[in-house]
Amino acid sequence: QVQLVESGGGLVQTGGSLTLSCAVSGTAVSGNHMVWYRQAPGKQREFVAMISRDGSRKYQDSEEGRFTVARDTNTNTINLQMTGLKPEDTGVYYCNVFGKDFWGQGTQVTVSS
Repeated sequence: QVQLVESGGGLVQTGGSLTLSCAVSGTAVSGNHMVWYRQAPGKQREFVAMISRDGSRKYQDSEEGRFTVARDTNTNTINLQMTGLKPEDTGVYYCNVFGKDFWGQGTQVTVSS
């Protein structure tokens, strides 16, 4: 059974940084496209970043240059390094196995202005 456990969220000021982690069990991160999503208060879940099986990366336009997604095959985790945080980055961040209905509990990121 696939399990995803996100961590690393918190409260930061505008311009601050955070690194989120997603511990994955039941499947290999190297064998899947892995995705980070964000759900802001009162809004639908939206795409943030993806790292593909071949290691290529994609980002939402608003995150390009500020966020970096990476994977660690030794620990079977994916990470999201976030810099230059803005209040609009606030939300619950989830990792996901692309195309599969596997979700963790999410981790809250709050950016104060």
